[in-house]
Amino acid sequence: MNNKLLEEIWQQHSGKITGAFIGFFCGVFILLFGFLHTLFVVVCSIVGYVIGKRMDEKEDIMDILDRLLPPGYHR
Repeated sequence: MNNKLLEEIWQQHSGKITGAFIGFFCGVFILLFGFLHTLFVVVCSIVGYVIGKRMDEKEDIMDILDRLLPPGYHR
């Protein structure tokens, strides 16, 4: 296919394409590993993303953990 055509399709439909791939992989993971295992992996991925994003913004890791963990959890 023509690269220009692929770029145009991606620019107009990137959200639909990305959503379809995410939905496909979630469905495959649920079929292979089960719903709860897949949900656990998704939650861990989201937590990792949030922590990584905050670290990229130069936020202190201890401040992040203080907000995520219950009060009095660490010494």
